[in-house]
Amino acid sequence: MLKRKQSSRVEAQPVTDFGPDESLSDNADILWINKPWVHSLLRICAIISVISVCMNTPKTFEHYPPLQYLTFALDTLLMFLYTAEMIAKMHIRGIVKGDSSYVKDRWCVFDGFMVFCLWVSLVLQVFEIAEIVDQMSPWGMLRIPRPLIMIRAFRIYFRFELPRTRITNILKRSGEQIWSVSIFLLFFLLLYGILGVQMFGTFTYHCVTNDTQPGNVTWNNLAIPDTHCSRELEEGYQCPAGFKCMDLEDLGLSRQELGYSGFNEIGTSIFTVYEAASQEGWVFLMYRAIDSFPRWRSYFYFITLIFFLAWLVKNVFIAVIIETFAEIRVQFQQMWGSRSSTTSTATTQKMMRSSIFHMFILSMVAVDVIVAASNYYKGETFKRQHDEFYLAEVAFTVLFDLEALLKIWCLGFTGYISSSLHKFELLLVIGTTLHIYPDLYHSQFTYFQVLRVVRLIKISPALEDFVYKIFGPGKKLGSLVVFTASLLIVMSAISLQMFCFVEELDRFTTFPRAFMSMFQILTQEGWVDVMDQTLNAVGHMWAPVVAIYFILYHLFATLILLSLFVAVILDNLELDEDLKKLKQLKQSEANADTKEKLPLRLRIFEKFPNRPQMVKISKLPSDFTVPKIRESFMKQFIDRQQQDTSCLLRRLPSASSSSCDHSKRSAIEENKYIDQKLRKSVFSIRARNLLEKETAINKILRACTRQRMLSGSFEGQPAKERSILSVQHHIRQERRSLRHGSNSQRISRGKSLETLTQDHSNTVRYRNAQREDSEIKMIQEKKEQAEMKRKVQEEELRENHPYFDKPLFIVGREHRFRNFCRVVVRARFNASKTDPVTGAVKNTKYHQLYDLLGLVTYLDWVMIIVTICSCISMMFESPFRRVMHAPTLQIAEYVFVIFMSIELNLKIMADGLFFTPTAVIRDFGGVMDIFIYLVSLIFLCWMPQNVPAKSGAQLLMILRCLRPLRIFKLVPQMRKVVRELFSGFKEIFLVSILLLTLMLVFASFGVQLFAGKLAKCNDPHIIAREDCHGIFRINVSVSKNLNLKLRPGEKKPGFWVPRVWANPRNFNFDNVGNAMLALFEVLSLKGWVEVRDVIIHRVGPIHGIYIHVFVFLGCMIGLTLFVGVVIANFNENKGTALLTVDQRRWEDLKSRLKIAQPLHLPPRPDNDGFRAKMYDITQHPFFKRTIAVLVLAQSVLLSVKWDVEDPVTVPLATMSVVFTFIFVLEVTMKIIAMSPAGFWQSRRNRYDLLVTSLGVIWVILHFALLNAYTYMMGACVIVFRFFSICGKHVTLKMLLLTVVVSMYKSFFIIVGMFLLLLCYAFAGVVLFGTVKYGENINRHANFSSAGKAITVLFRIVTGEDWNKIMHDCMVQPPFCTPDNSTYWKTDCGNYAGALMYFCSFYVIIAYIMLNLLVAIIVENFSLFYSTEEDQLLSYNDLRHFQIIWNMVDDKREGVIPTFRVKFLLRLLRGRLEVDLDKDKLLFKHMCYEMERLHNGGDVTFHDVLSMLSYRSVDIRKSLQLEELLAREQLEYTIEEEVAKQTIRMWLKKCLKRIRAKQQQSCSIIHSLRESQQQELSRFLNPPSIETTQPSEDMNTNNQDNNAQPETSSQQQLLSPTLSDRGGYRQDSTDGGKPQRKFGQWRLPSAPKPISHSVSSVNLRFGGRTTMKSVVCKMNPMSDAASCGSEVKKWWTRQLTVESDESGEDLLDI
Repeated sequence: MLKRKQSSRVEAQPVTDFGPDESLSDNADILWINKPWVHSLLRICAIISVISVCMNTPKTFEHYPPLQYLTFALDTLLMFLYTAEMIAKMHIRGIVKGDSSYVKDRWCVFDGFMVFCLWVSLVLQVFEIAEIVDQMSPWGMLRIPRPLIMIRAFRIYFRFELPRTRITNILKRSGEQIWSVSIFLLFFLLLYGILGVQMFGTFTYHCVTNDTQPGNVTWNNLAIPDTHCSRELEEGYQCPAGFKCMDLEDLGLSRQELGYSGFNEIGTSIFTVYEAASQEGWVFLMYRAIDSFPRWRSYFYFITLIFFLAWLVKNVFIAVIIETFAEIRVQFQQMWGSRSSTTSTATTQKMMRSSIFHMFILSMVAVDVIVAASNYYKGETFKRQHDEFYLAEVAFTVLFDLEALLKIWCLGFTGYISSSLHKFELLLVIGTTLHIYPDLYHSQFTYFQVLRVVRLIKISPALEDFVYKIFGPGKKLGSLVVFTASLLIVMSAISLQMFCFVEELDRFTTFPRAFMSMFQILTQEGWVDVMDQTLNAVGHMWAPVVAIYFILYHLFATLILLSLFVAVILDNLELDEDLKKLKQLKQSEANADTKEKLPLRLRIFEKFPNRPQMVKISKLPSDFTVPKIRESFMKQFIDRQQQDTSCLLRRLPSASSSSCDHSKRSAIEENKYIDQKLRKSVFSIRARNLLEKETAINKILRACTRQRMLSGSFEGQPAKERSILSVQHHIRQERRSLRHGSNSQRISRGKSLETLTQDHSNTVRYRNAQREDSEIKMIQEKKEQAEMKRKVQEEELRENHPYFDKPLFIVGREHRFRNFCRVVVRARFNASKTDPVTGAVKNTKYHQLYDLLGLVTYLDWVMIIVTICSCISMMFESPFRRVMHAPTLQIAEYVFVIFMSIELNLKIMADGLFFTPTAVIRDFGGVMDIFIYLVSLIFLCWMPQNVPAKSGAQLLMILRCLRPLRIFKLVPQMRKVVRELFSGFKEIFLVSILLLTLMLVFASFGVQLFAGKLAKCNDPHIIAREDCHGIFRINVSVSKNLNLKLRPGEKKPGFWVPRVWANPRNFNFDNVGNAMLALFEVLSLKGWVEVRDVIIHRVGPIHGIYIHVFVFLGCMIGLTLFVGVVIANFNENKGTALLTVDQRRWEDLKSRLKIAQPLHLPPRPDNDGFRAKMYDITQHPFFKRTIAVLVLAQSVLLSVKWDVEDPVTVPLATMSVVFTFIFVLEVTMKIIAMSPAGFWQSRRNRYDLLVTSLGVIWVILHFALLNAYTYMMGACVIVFRFFSICGKHVTLKMLLLTVVVSMYKSFFIIVGMFLLLLCYAFAGVVLFGTVKYGENINRHANFSSAGKAITVLFRIVTGEDWNKIMHDCMVQPPFCTPDNSTYWKTDCGNYAGALMYFCSFYVIIAYIMLNLLVAIIVENFSLFYSTEEDQLLSYNDLRHFQIIWNMVDDKREGVIPTFRVKFLLRLLRGRLEVDLDKDKLLFKHMCYEMERLHNGGDVTFHDVLSMLSYRSVDIRKSLQLEELLAREQLEYTIEEEVAKQTIRMWLKKCLKRIRAKQQQSCSIIHSLRESQQQELSRFLNPPSIETTQPSEDMNTNNQDNNAQPETSSQQQLLSPTLSDRGGYRQDSTDGGKPQRKFGQWRLPSAPKPISHSVSSVNLRFGGRTTMKSVVCKMNPMSDAASCGSEVKKWWTRQLTVESDESGEDLLDI
């Protein structure tokens, strides 16, 4: 995420100008072109040109005829100006010739094109004025490009202080990522489009009257409302009596009349899928599918579509924009500017020295806000100019005017306006002073009055800092707002010129209407209606083009533009890099302080006097009285005696060993105290010895490092990429040398200036490292001390207070019953199987299942199952089948209460209730458990038979619906989800306050302007209230999808209703409460279009600005604040918010390595036979692309529905059979090439084999049966094959992996959402189960059962008309029938209950829970789309390691023996290469680390990769505190052990040399005997290979001669290849064991056979080191034995690592 990016480098960068080149060469006759005022004038003219084209529409000219001539005059003037500029530039630059000619400059070409469009528009307008061309003709579309001239007004800002290449790379990378995500979105659209075609097909069956004639379908023939039906009797909806189910297409309706949404073919299906994915109108499509097809099919299709497309795939766009903006932010940090500061000037602080004055002013502002919020509508006859609210406003205005004058008098006018806050206050003073003028009261100046509430932000410093953090610097957010406004204006002007001539379309007749339509698409509210009306108006021919236009604009506006606002807010919430480590340290210190204190419920025992438990010793052979002794003191001896007795009984069969062991243990126990004193006394001596050893070892290591660095072996080698392992190893060595060798770093007199500077930098680095070490050690010691103090406090309380840690103050601490309860409560499945010898964890086959079983205890598993069964039982409850009257449902209630009673009793007896360390009620989860139990117990005991509405019994039933929340307490991961939700409550609360402030401002304004003005007669023909009486006929809306036209004399269906003068049904602004509710609904972007239309129609068009401004602020800033804050809190809870750049990159690397897997591709066959050719063919990129194209071609066959009755289905199925045989051939070729075992290793190959096998089965069944089921099976096989496209495309694979990992990580969040949904569903059944049907409560959406309630709540999660459902549930008498006896007999709603129910649900789920999914996707996206410079290990490094691992792991088991790690490390190349000439010590450390961590056993792919990752990073910068301490301790231990072994081997070498010198004094006879023995053995051995056992002399000489390193010029580094004569096989002398092949390795062969010199090869077998001298001579005739021995000898040398000064190796090979 943002933390992952590199920090900005503040340095002077060359300016890159992406704007036009305006610095033209001076020329005498056209000097004016270079004038700055000319450039400014031309930019102003660009804005004037946009204004002119926005006024150029037929309807505008019809309303204001003079505008036609005004626009003509403006266009003529602009034409002359821009034409003159174009001619001047052509004259200076040249038209074609020259490097900077006019046509070679892109901006000049753009300007020329704009001039051409201006000429065309002007000529067209001349023809329109002359009435040669009709104004409503399509020729007006020639003006479409003209609004793009606005780019000229802003392109001057396309200048950046960065190199052009860097900006180009950023834009290129961002464009590639956006393109990749678009392809990913298209993949899912195509997938669901194909599924929609095959699962549904057409939605053309409707219920019509029995007398409907073909070709004569009218509105009166349809059901009210229009209802889809199914032609199958057992599925879908069946028409009632008097109606029949008919296909309207067969009855003569055209496609335009039926509507464009549906699943008729693949194009229409993709269009419908995109509409549904926008979460606008999808639920009505699902209801149509439910009526026409089986219910399960509709639920499965649309719910998965919303989950994957709307919640997962589309949110990847937010991740792309956030990642891109983070990189741009890093590079353009100076352009954005610094953040604003909350501090004021010193003069202001002096003037505001009195806090009383400050609080008085703020309290007056608060009183003013309260008074303004108390305003309400008092009727039309009331005079507003003389009411109490007007007088209060005058008084407050005078007060604040005096405040401003006082500040101006104290500071002076210049000092006053120097502060931005004072400028805002001065603006409010001027506006409110004008507002109290009677003629301007309750006008647009009311804005200034209600904006006073913004001053209340100063009350809370936390809120003030949060506001400054969010909105500062203003240049960033302001630039984005200007860009959004400009985009809206340009797109509105383009749409205006595109559709202004279309008849029967009034949405684009004038610029205001076009702007409102495009703004409506931006907010996604009703954008489908805008598009459908336009499609119906333009006709069937142009409908696809118009649909693509609107979809592209919607895609850019909703996915990219809104994501930019989220990225800006996240960037503002980002901490600076230098503050992150400081906050990490402070957070660690705070955690240490928190651990030191006991909870308050335990500290209460400290208030009571100490009363330790005393015992009296009896049966002593003494006459003296013995005082009482503490029980804890005596218990030590009792426990010791019990342990001794148990030990004796346990070891009774082996008496000798047991007695010895017993004596040892008793001696240790008896001398425990003495041993502790001895440890304390010798501690200083031992520490001093350890320090001396450490210093000596580090001195040796520094000397070795210095020797290697100063040696000349590095010279003369070809330059190559340096290994990151080597770099980090030298950094570690240098850091340790600085830390331990600071005393020896002295500045001598003879050093040069460069040496002095270097020594000074080393000293500074040493001091910094020392300071970091001291801080880390201090925090570590503080944590240890805190834990120790906490334990000491707990032990003291346990010692001195007998009731401490006693459950219910009754059960003893070590009572048998309590121990039994502890065993029952804490018993769990042991998922980890450890080796009793090595202690290593064994990898079991079903470890994932075992981990799941060991997730919670057995008791918790039982309660989870019981709770789930109880919730399932509650789902069968309804207002018509109540638990009070259903004995079968009462069984589950009794079972739940009984089991929970047992559980709580066991836990209380084991851990206590409240005053114990591990009490049941120790957090909110325990309180919730007790609450749920008490509610269930009371309900079970009471079981009320009659439950009146709004009574205590109904409240008890609602509280009983919280039962699913028990899962949150029982599962640890669910508790983590709750912590993630509520730990960031402070920031969410601040955002809520800001949004409430915004709503209060606009609500107060709306009350003063619209109170009482929105009421109107329901008869649109009546204007005056006096005339609103009687009855009138109102038309009924039959269908939103059909586009039937009324025929002459036909009337729409309707009925007579009385005329009523009333407010709109769902909202009004008569008081602040109703206004706040209306604005809250608008803030969710639902229902704001109706509010806008009502305000414009009943108050005036100018007041439409009010609702547009509020929606823009609420949508672009308010809702994105929730997204940004939830993402920031999620990162903070996971510990990533305070991570530095390097730490974030390290976390990303670890996550990527967990996902990485070994390659499952077998090696190429050795020979060049048939299998090898097949292998080359199947692995060729052209073959893979061809298969991918064939998969897509087969998927295209599903573009239309496969129906048995359709004649097109047979040829399509036949073509699919042909494709199936091609895929069978592909699988066969791969099996031949890889062998069956190698083919089966890859999961992708297994999936292809499964799909191909299903395809073969389908082919057999298809030709045998040929029915609807075989066609369905064939379509399923093709869909399964379509999924394989993801594996064949790298980008799709990475993005699909992002979505899959996001689903895996968000599993518990999704489960938490479902549990909350279930609780609200149960409560909805109790509250609104019998509410009468209304506008949106109908037979599809209601709360009559838990299942239907879940579907309604899932609809509300997507925001689909949730406010209308809420208002339907608020219905009150006289519009319903009340019943005071029982709630299930009334059809009324609950006003207050509905308000709290729906608003709380929508905020929790839509604003918080869904944004957690966005946070997870953003986090996982950074794993797969990190740039190469951001990755510690690139994809090439991981790919190279996978290939090398594939070579070493020849059995493809995923594990290798530890000794093969050396071989693997030797084969690594590139950035992971370990050069033994330079980094032999690093090689030893890495090998020893693997041996130490895995006890010499097998190591996995991830084990080696994790070791390499730790060695490839700077752990000081990348690792966090705890991980850093553990890693440094491990590396120090490894270095110490390796150094000890090195010293040990050096001492052995010295002893051998001494013994060799002593043996030289032996007699000459012994020497001659040895020489004869050597000659005899050489004579007896074969001539090719002769092995001798050298004498000590010869060993000594060989050691002296071989003092040169192994990389000397005599060593042969070239090896024979496997293609040599004789091959690569095991020699006959190797015990008959076949040689294991490590894949296919091609190594350079020796140029000619040469003799090998004698070399020392060190091999350790079974812990013993043997010395062998192997003399290998090559025969002139190279046979198989000689080649095999040569290969064997070469591999032996490659696997041999010698130390620097001896011929013996430290490590095992």
